[in-house]
Amino acid sequence: MFHDEAFVTVEAGRGGDGAIAFRREKYAPRGGPAGGDGGKGGDVVLIAAGDVHGFYELRGRRILKAGSGRPGGGNKCHGGNAKNLKVRVPVGTEVRDAASDVLLKDLVTEGAQVRIARGGRGGKGNVHFARPDQQTPRIAQDGEPGVRRDLKLTLKMIADAGLVGFPNAGKSTLLAALSRSRTKIGGYQFTTLNPHLGVVDLSPSRRITFADLPGLIKGAHEGKGLGDRFLKHIERTRLVVHVVAHDPIDDSMPVAEAFRTIRDELRLYSAELAAKPHLVALSKCDLSGWEESLNSLRQESDQEVIAFSAVTGVGLDVLLARVAESLDPEAAPTDRV
Repeated sequence: MFHDEAFVTVEAGRGGDGAIAFRREKYAPRGGPAGGDGGKGGDVVLIAAGDVHGFYELRGRRILKAGSGRPGGGNKCHGGNAKNLKVRVPVGTEVRDAASDVLLKDLVTEGAQVRIARGGRGGKGNVHFARPDQQTPRIAQDGEPGVRRDLKLTLKMIADAGLVGFPNAGKSTLLAALSRSRTKIGGYQFTTLNPHLGVVDLSPSRRITFADLPGLIKGAHEGKGLGDRFLKHIERTRLVVHVVAHDPIDDSMPVAEAFRTIRDELRLYSAELAAKPHLVALSKCDLSGWEESLNSLRQESDQEVIAFSAVTGVGLDVLLARVAESLDPEAAPTDRV
């Protein structure tokens, strides 16, 4: 199961207590207070890591707690500070307060980090409380507790182009043909159960990242099927590629209706998502009768439709070129494919 959401409690470390101590040297019979300060508690820090692809490491870890600072000692010795607890999360993680759902930090770049819970300050030792009228103070501060908060972590994949369409539309096969991705493809209704990323290198200095979203069905925006869980992953994409399958065997839904249904689902989920730039592609054009499906889809979408076959490779260069042009119209032609 793809873990793209997690609820955790983070608790920073408590500060160490200040010490009550006095000088006891042989030649200092009236030695004053010498209690040192306590050390600072550890912070909890979230770090976006490129090699982390879900919240698998957080399974079973309901509370993420940093260590406490060491107490102060005699001879004005300062207690040691605790180490920070560093938690690695996927790039694209939204960090929200679990109760209010307020966005605290959006970790959209690799290496980005946020101190989400500050460790408690160490208490002061009795050396700080000496006064002319109180030469031997027997008081010290306790360490402060660390910040504790409940978090909701949500992963939204970051990709240039998102592939959307019905189950068995050929998105996973297309992604595997275009990129280094090798998604698991099966013969059941939801052939992809997890979102996948694939990278296409256009040149040494330019690449395109594709996101393959599990197949949508009618009513996905209401929670039907799997699509509602993963629609959030294309909110960050710059371009939506609608993949509609030509299937002469399964004629339960004409291509025009399939395209219209997916467009409606995107619109009902988010008006902003529906307004993103999009391309339309007809898959499985190695099967007979694809020309009729192509004409029907052109009439419904009222735009260019790229016909391709991921099996034979026909049309893949054209599709990739259109994606590159849509993402960067100013790029030189040699950088597009």
